[in-house]
Amino acid sequence: MTLLVDWPELDELKQMLDTGPTEDWDGAETSGTGTTRLSRLLAAAIAIVKDDVGDWDEDADWPDENLAQAALQMAVLMAQKPGLNAAQLRKDPTYATLMVGKHRTFGLS
Repeated sequence: MTLLVDWPELDELKQMLDTGPTEDWDGAETSGTGTTRLSRLLAAAIAIVKDDVGDWDEDADWPDENLAQAALQMAVLMAQKPGLNAAQLRKDPTYATLMVGKHRTFGLS
């Protein structure tokens, strides 16, 4: 049974990265810009997952457990391996496993 869930929260990402309660990483709007490094990173990871699914409809589609975990995994990878691009990060075995059966469209080889 697949449950529909929310996208991961910033606190989940901070816990995975073991950043501790530092203000430098918080997504609170105290930095003057409204977003911080990790909140932007998480948003980018969610966008990658939506792109990988393909034909994502913001009004009709919701993440399931695998997609939410894939977004969290992608955000962790992006934080830990900033020199790699999205195509390289997509090859991560955990990310790839979470995305099995989730693709609606496929790129040309």
